[in-house]
Amino acid sequence: MTYKIDRQARCAVIGYGSWATALVKILLENESAVGWYIRNNEVLEHIRQHKTNPRYLRDVHFYTNNLKLSDDINTVVSEADVLILAVPSVYLKTTLEPLTVSLQDKFVISAIKGIVPEDYVTVTEYVNRRYGVPFDQLGIISGPCHAEEVALERLSYLTVVCKEMENSLSLGEKIGTSYINVSHSTDIYGTEYASVLKNIYAIAVGICVGLSYGDNFLAVLIANSAMEMSRFMEQTYPAERNTFASAYLGDLLVTSYSQFSRNRRFGLMIGKGYPVQSAQMEMNMVAEGYYASECITQINKKFDVEMPIAETVHRILYDSEKPGPLIAKLTGHLI
Repeated sequence: MTYKIDRQARCAVIGYGSWATALVKILLENESAVGWYIRNNEVLEHIRQHKTNPRYLRDVHFYTNNLKLSDDINTVVSEADVLILAVPSVYLKTTLEPLTVSLQDKFVISAIKGIVPEDYVTVTEYVNRRYGVPFDQLGIISGPCHAEEVALERLSYLTVVCKEMENSLSLGEKIGTSYINVSHSTDIYGTEYASVLKNIYAIAVGICVGLSYGDNFLAVLIANSAMEMSRFMEQTYPAERNTFASAYLGDLLVTSYSQFSRNRRFGLMIGKGYPVQSAQMEMNMVAEGYYASECITQINKKFDVEMPIAETVHRILYDSEKPGPLIAKLTGHLI
């Protein structure tokens, strides 16, 4: 192992949305100081003065003496050893655009469950190619864990994924709390793609709920989604992985069923007849599955994996085809 994370490694979070806010809360349980890059000055000043994020998870109060808040990304990056990226994938390039400090001596963690639009690469692949960070200095935080339940300190499970298990264990010590159980993995590829694909399938579930399909059908749809996800990973990057684990199946289930799932909510509006753009405007948060749908479609042109559910969602979102007839046709492909 060429890069080792020690207990004293300083952590910083990039982003100020709900998941970024939840991650800062978690880190402060174990760390004496946490860097936090917030490019929105209004949000930054509100947190300084009132100790809460005015836009997300307003009930979470921070002891700001332990926060190193800044709207200067280079200051935050310079003072950290471990960077956790927690912005919607569609804003990743814009967020990192002002960065002039090298990332090559940092450990970069993606907590983003999306693919970089138009580049058709995952976040770790993008950081590796664009900033020259080797994969032994890249990792993932994933799992069936909604920010809203973290704010309420309801028992949740996260998986920390690094190429080297020792680094995964070290990072796990920083995010494990009385309400966060941590598991560990070295499957960066599978975990990251699972977190992308489950958003597409949650949109499919939402669409079907909007079309008044019942629980019996939804169970079949999600079971087939799990098989489709496993098939994609096996055919694109075979590895020893347990796709029944929480970072794979668990994340799919919670995103498909939860009241907090923005992708399910987005799909629900589509199923009820909202045009795609209108549904996006109604959302106050990004539905990652919208962008993931186009990216996975483009990536799959190379591999030609059988993915009828993902293909159906893409036709609805990007080809403006009516959900009703397409879902009716899809039902004949499910087992």
